[in-house]
Amino acid sequence: MAMRLEPLPYRVGQFSSGTLSLVVVLLAVIAQGLYAFSYQLTEGLVVTGMRDVGTMSGSTWGLYIVFDIYFVGVSFAGISTAALVRLLNLHHLRPVSRMAEVLTIIALILAAFSVLPDLGQPLRGIVHLLKYARPQSPFFGTFTMVIAGYLFASLVYFFLDGRRDAMICAARPGRLQRFYRLWAAGYRDTPGEQERHRRVSFWLSLAILPMLVIAHSTLGFVFGLQVGRPGWFSALQAPAFVILAGVSGVGLLIIIAAVVRTALQAQDRLTPEVFRWLANFLMVLTAAYIYFMLVDWLTMTYAAPLHESRIAGALLFGPYARIYWPSVAALVAAFYLLLRQFLTGRYRIGVAVLCGALVNAAAVGKRLLIVVPSQTHGAMLPYPTGAYSPTWVEYSVIGGLIALGTLLYILFSKAFPILELPEPGQEVVRR
Repeated sequence: MAMRLEPLPYRVGQFSSGTLSLVVVLLAVIAQGLYAFSYQLTEGLVVTGMRDVGTMSGSTWGLYIVFDIYFVGVSFAGISTAALVRLLNLHHLRPVSRMAEVLTIIALILAAFSVLPDLGQPLRGIVHLLKYARPQSPFFGTFTMVIAGYLFASLVYFFLDGRRDAMICAARPGRLQRFYRLWAAGYRDTPGEQERHRRVSFWLSLAILPMLVIAHSTLGFVFGLQVGRPGWFSALQAPAFVILAGVSGVGLLIIIAAVVRTALQAQDRLTPEVFRWLANFLMVLTAAYIYFMLVDWLTMTYAAPLHESRIAGALLFGPYARIYWPSVAALVAAFYLLLRQFLTGRYRIGVAVLCGALVNAAAVGKRLLIVVPSQTHGAMLPYPTGAYSPTWVEYSVIGGLIALGTLLYILFSKAFPILELPEPGQEVVRR
């Protein structure tokens, strides 16, 4: 009589009809994005809404750079959450550790991909980066520290953190058994190996946290060190980038955790206590960023130079007010809801998810307000006021990237447990 093989936990390797339908939709959106990107490669950047600053009254950076910053920001909360769980022994957040690590890796990949269409000729841009890059330039630091070093450190941490679960999965015959064995790399979960893993993970976490701050500060310096561009030259750019990165990343992590909790029926692992911790983190980060906004607003409106006043007027009362005020309202509303939960002690997962959606919508809006207005209204030369409006090409490419990230997350969760398997002696959930 043939032995019945038990399925892997958390629906690994199982595709429901709903999941397959979602995959088909995502592939269609990705295909549309690829078509738009190929069309742009053929026709040039003229098919986008981007134009030269000044002479063509436009913006040379647009939606691609906005989402490059957004994706890099989202990645911050992923690996930082996992590192803090390890360093501070935050056992309540242990169930979201792997979800956070996957979020970081996928977000960094999307950030790298979002830069390519902005280059117009990606291959030439990559070659010129290697030939003419200056190490003292923040742009060079963006690619080396943020994309390369940051991604490499995240991959190493992710590999080490998943070896134990890969060993458990490799013990069960299946199509991916060789993949699990390769990941486990001979790991046997002996006391000596456990101790070595804990020690290495601790020191790697300790090294990753300052790297995260440096990486996101470097991205802020790309804007903050441009002395000839009003609205950008500010000491607040680097810390504001770090804080808003945490806001958007934790907010998205709350949404992902809620989806996983429902899809995998993992209420026993992703308890309300997990969402309470995440909601409180989001509340503190949102409060810090609102303070940054108030300081920025006071600086822009109180005895500001002429060109800074022009940008302030465009943001507060001009063409960008329709983005500025809804973004501020979303952040304030999220903070109010989170603070109300904290003060009453009554936490609801739905409210936390809503706040996560609000802060991410605000984060996209704030990134747009950082990138574009200083180019259309921040010229110190006597150029006319410019404007920027994305075209269907840019929307399609960004939509394709978001769909690609969602698809990668789904495929990973079907190839490997998205939740860490319980420790020995605890029940392994089989869904």
